[in-house]
Amino acid sequence: MADNQPTLEALLAAGVHFGHQTRRWNPKMRRFIFAERNGIHIIDLQKTLRQLELAQKLAREVVLRGDNVLFVCTKAQLSAIVKAEAERCGSMYITERWLGGLLTNFQTVKKQLRRMKELEAGTEEGGGFENYTKKEQLMLAREREKLGKYLSGIKNMTRLPGLLFVVDSKKERIAVSEANKVGIRIVAIVDTNADPDQITVPIAGNDDAIRSVELVTKAIADSIAEARREAPLREEVEESESYTYSSDRGAEPAAEDTERKRRRRPRRRRAKPDAIAARMKGAPAEGGTEGGTEGGAEAGAETEGDVDAEPAPTE
Repeated sequence: MADNQPTLEALLAAGVHFGHQTRRWNPKMRRFIFAERNGIHIIDLQKTLRQLELAQKLAREVVLRGDNVLFVCTKAQLSAIVKAEAERCGSMYITERWLGGLLTNFQTVKKQLRRMKELEAGTEEGGGFENYTKKEQLMLAREREKLGKYLSGIKNMTRLPGLLFVVDSKKERIAVSEANKVGIRIVAIVDTNADPDQITVPIAGNDDAIRSVELVTKAIADSIAEARREAPLREEVEESESYTYSSDRGAEPAAEDTERKRRRRPRRRRAKPDAIAARMKGAPAEGGTEGGTEGGAEAGAETEGDVDAEPAPTE
């Protein structure tokens, strides 16, 4: 841990102590502010160093427990740095745009991840899309590029992460809100204009300078990489139909779904309209024929009796 811990001199050289203008500050950040210089708040680096130690300890505990860490940073000038550090320590990342419902509606996101994997497998050489027309292949390739742009960093995400590392908690307020709703702990670089009460371990520092973000992100990534080397190997459950993941209940076997399907009542067979019309039409016809036959016999008997009783006169 000592090797991963930056010094006060390194934090000072990286410009971590520079905050926002005094008129843009959040009063809840008062406890992390050291002084004011030329209309700019100066952050207390000793408190920043202590918070960074707590963040490293929390990240280490999460990785040793077997959970994963999700890096979130959508700033254009910082996304490349965060992506590189996340890949180096084997973590997931979101650097393009935070998709609403990524944590609170993870079931739908899983369908998109499955669709992206199907498109990647189908568009490869020897895949199942070779027999499609050129236009269909073009449309599938565009869909794959669009999904890969936003979901490539969480391609292997089969369950919710155990920790979020956020750069600029004010800009990523949707991600912070969703993490708080589902109970995921958050480590974030918090500037003087943000709310630290929404963060589990806020790291007070400059979230706009490249060197500042690079230093803090590297320290967190080093702790994750070290803990990953010490953590026991854990088999990742492949995404399949046998398991159902939920933010409320976690992983559940799909035996209940199979049992529910077995209990379904058989579907009733509906008669065809032609058969119903033929039956309704045939019923009175049969009755009328029988009645007509009996009536005809009786009429015939009466006619015969009249002929025998009184013969017709002849001229």
